[in-house]
Amino acid sequence: MFTSVLMIEKALTSADVEFVTTLHGDEPVAFHVLLQPRGDQADRLLRAIDDIALGELDEAVREGETPEGEDARSVGQRALDVSVQALRAAGSDAEGRLVEDHPLDALKSLVAEVDADEVIVLTDPHYVEEFFHRDWASRARHKVGVPVLKLFSHSKEQ
Repeated sequence: MFTSVLMIEKALTSADVEFVTTLHGDEPVAFHVLLQPRGDQADRLLRAIDDIALGELDEAVREGETPEGEDARSVGQRALDVSVQALRAAGSDAEGRLVEDHPLDALKSLVAEVDADEVIVLTDPHYVEEFFHRDWASRARHKVGVPVLKLFSHSKEQ
C-alpha cells in the first residue's frame, strides 16, 4: 500500500478527494491527513494580500472574521473529520490529526512515523509565501526526505 501524508488547511471538496485518490491509479493509498486551522497560520495581512491577488476583494475584507485560537481549532477539527470521512468514503484508508504547533515539524515527524512514500500539500494559492519560497511545500522539500507534491485545492464544490 502506498502511504501519503496529506497536508491541508481546510475541508477537502469532492473534487479534491477525487483528485488525490486517483493520483496513483488503482494502487491502494493510505492517507495520513494533517490540518492546520487557517486562523493559526500566517497573519491576516498575508492572507488578505493573497485574497486581493486572487481578485477576491470580499474575502480580503472578511479576513478579520477568520476564527483564531480555540475557535479555529474547533472549526479545523470539523474540517478534518469531514475530510477523513470523505477519503474513507472514496475507498481509501485515512486518519487525521490537527497541527497544534509548527506545521513542518509535525509533517516531518508524521512522515517518519508512518514511513510515508510522499507528501501532498493541498492548499489555496499563497502568492506572497510562494514567491519567497516560504510556503509549506517549498519548505517541506528541504525537510521531509520524500517527494513533495504541491496541489491547489478546489475552493468551491464543482
